[in-house]
Amino acid sequence: MATQRKSLMSCEDIDRSLHRIALQILEKNHGLGNLAIIGIHTGGVYLANRIQRIIQDRENISLPSGSLDITLYRDDWSLASQNPIVKKTDITFSVEGQTIILIDDVLFTGRTIRAALDAIMDFGRPYSIQLATLIDRGGRELPIQADYVGMEVNVGPNEHIHVLLEEDSECDEVVLLSH
Repeated sequence: MATQRKSLMSCEDIDRSLHRIALQILEKNHGLGNLAIIGIHTGGVYLANRIQRIIQDRENISLPSGSLDITLYRDDWSLASQNPIVKKTDITFSVEGQTIILIDDVLFTGRTIRAALDAIMDFGRPYSIQLATLIDRGGRELPIQADYVGMEVNVGPNEHIHVLLEEDSECDEVVLLSH
């Protein structure tokens, strides 16, 4: 059975969504006081860096950001691999009292976000954590909802979303693969 490929977002669509998400973050938080951005490896880190740049350029400020690896916080890591690949968590600022904008590329079951929340709490107690995602594909197993979403799409059981970003791919695109 051949795999079918459908483009859901182009480079321009992704850029437009990231600018909209950045503006929504500013509006919801009435500015930037105690705001910090954390991206989840790997795609979320790339998107977090882009959103950070958009906000910094627009507001002419410096916004703390970091990256988070949740591999060992996942409830299924031992099922995925006997030798998980652990990436670097890099949070060099205090999360105490901060409003954290947690960013991931795709929101699906909610398990990645649950693991990320656990990991962040090991660094301290933020004032609040808000979630931004480029794609919300539905199919939640946990009661987790994004505050900021680039695109919502219902994905069937034999379909997968792939977010391709120029940082580790040839171009920016979101594709739906059907098997």
